[in-house]
Amino acid sequence: MTQYELYRRSSVGIALTDTLDEMISSSLIDPQLAMKIMRQFDLSMAEALQKNVRCKAGFKGHLDTYRFCDDVWTFLVVNPSFRFESETIVANKIKVVACAGKRATDAEKE
Repeated sequence: MTQYELYRRSSVGIALTDTLDEMISSSLIDPQLAMKIMRQFDLSMAEALQKNVRCKAGFKGHLDTYRFCDDVWTFLVVNPSFRFESETIVANKIKVVACAGKRATDAEKE
């Protein structure tokens, strides 16, 4: 699993996966094409986030649980408060998954 495959667990990634699964089941595309599409999705998400996201944010809350496994940190934060440039948003709990990554251009070379 590459680091970028974390984007597949987002709502956009899940929707793409479900759509590709339906297309494979309907014999509209081959599984090999679906895998190529998912690899391109991984790279495109990383590149888009790197180039297009410019908003700085900070958050604080109560760290409930943390774990480090296979070079991936997972934090469960209760009652987080997010501060963006012009607004504050609160939630009941969040899950933060962080891992060391490569730049999208470096991953393409592999």
